[in-house]
Amino acid sequence: MSSKKAISEFELLLIANQVIQDHADYVEGMRATSVTEKDDVLIFKGEYFLDEQGLPTEKTTAVFNMFKYLALHLSKEFTLENTVH
Repeated sequence: MSSKKAISEFELLLIANQVIQDHADYVEGMRATSVTEKDDVLIFKGEYFLDEQGLPTEKTTAVFNMFKYLALHLSKEFTLENTVH
């Protein structure tokens, strides 16, 4: 049995967005807007700050790295409630 805490998507997004805002690499406007779970890994999504042509910007890399950080750290602690694997 897993020792992870089952949590709602809403509660997890509150935690994730607090982690984002408190992180040294926070960029204004950076925010996780959804989370899913696949193979016990939490996958965060949100605004990626693409340019007018849909190409990545400097902020895109920062957001990608932040969502990766959240996945690595929060996946160890939480699982989404009622997640079907």
